[in-house]
Amino acid sequence: MNNEEPNKTEELDQELEKLLSEDGGSKRPKRRGKLKKRLFTAAAVLVVAAFVASRLMSGGKEQAPMVAVLSPAVKLIQNRLAVSGPVTGTDSVDVVSNLHAEVLEIPVKEGDMVEKGQVLAILDDTDLKKEVEIAKNNYDLAVSTCAERDKEARNGYAKAAQDLNTAQANYDRTKILFDGGSIPLVDLENAQNALNDAKRARDSYTIRNGRAVADDSYRLQIEKAKFDYDKAQERLGDTQIVAPISGTVVRVYTKIGRFADKMDDDNKPMFEIENLDELEMEINISEYSIGKVEVGQEAEISADILNGETIRGRVVSISPTGEEKAGGSTERVIPTTIRILDKNTRLIAGITARAEIILEEAEDALTVPISALFEDSGVTYVQTVREGLIHWVPVEIGIEGDIEVQVTAAEGETLDETSQVLGAPNLMYAEGMAVTVLGQ
Repeated sequence: MNNEEPNKTEELDQELEKLLSEDGGSKRPKRRGKLKKRLFTAAAVLVVAAFVASRLMSGGKEQAPMVAVLSPAVKLIQNRLAVSGPVTGTDSVDVVSNLHAEVLEIPVKEGDMVEKGQVLAILDDTDLKKEVEIAKNNYDLAVSTCAERDKEARNGYAKAAQDLNTAQANYDRTKILFDGGSIPLVDLENAQNALNDAKRARDSYTIRNGRAVADDSYRLQIEKAKFDYDKAQERLGDTQIVAPISGTVVRVYTKIGRFADKMDDDNKPMFEIENLDELEMEINISEYSIGKVEVGQEAEISADILNGETIRGRVVSISPTGEEKAGGSTERVIPTTIRILDKNTRLIAGITARAEIILEEAEDALTVPISALFEDSGVTYVQTVREGLIHWVPVEIGIEGDIEVQVTAAEGETLDETSQVLGAPNLMYAEGMAVTVLGQ
């Protein structure tokens, strides 16, 4: 008896080594990923343990291998794409000023709700009021000067017209006298020259709507002065910095006593305002995954601030162009926006959240763990146990979840919730091979 026990131990060690090598060798079924590989390995260890136990109990005699089985489940299955990105408001503006004027008042603070047009800051307007006064005087002077030139033009034109009438009458008399031989040709030529000069003098005036007016340069001076005056008034109005949209003041970068056009960081605005009534996530999706993403797809959003809760979102926009991924990668990413649908959540702008976009889903889908699948000669199978015998069932793959997959038995085959499916299939388990189900 003592001599036989070492032999049995040695035989068991050899069998165990053989089974483990088959799990890692060429006879192991093809898997569909690292997770499936881990699940396969774990299940294989159970098979080996069961085998060893059966050999010990049987005294080393050959018997049907013991296998662990599971039942397919009918459930909702989803294929999800996990992404992350910052949470922002649906409308966001940076409030800046180009006025070199001192900030006198800041009647708002970060977190305040403001309405469009509400005052955010008041600047020193002393110098700008002087600019407005100067611009107003220049405009008034331009208008007055033009009016004077218009009056001069009207008077000058009237005199030029009268002079032309006189020159015409003098020429007509001279012509009659010359034709009668009473005066020499030189007198007629002088009358003709005088008439021509009178015509040129009258035609030198600008006529608008039948009236003589000043030269156009005076009206251009008025337009320039009016433009300068309007701009000065506009700049004076800009000494009150107002909110361009309704929303929440999320950042205040300026301080009383500073100049409005000078920040500690030149890239910072005076204020940042966001419409936080609706929030969005700005994410980048890999070019390798974007083909599965569509506007309208639902998303499940989580963040540390939500303490384990999730909220609903929806894909609302996908950029028509890609951009470079950070870190020097050659991969391109496509900016995509997820609108957050739930209201009054603890989610806030400025934090990073995680989203799982539901790419596709199926209700009442027959599912098995991904580890239960294997391929042989390009065909995907699950192994089932029927009346103590192994049966290979070819299946079509549907929607793939994280650890489960939708399956449909090939035509002529049966696979349902009552089936006994091996959680760790093995090519060693040939069609029709006898096995013992663990626990039975």
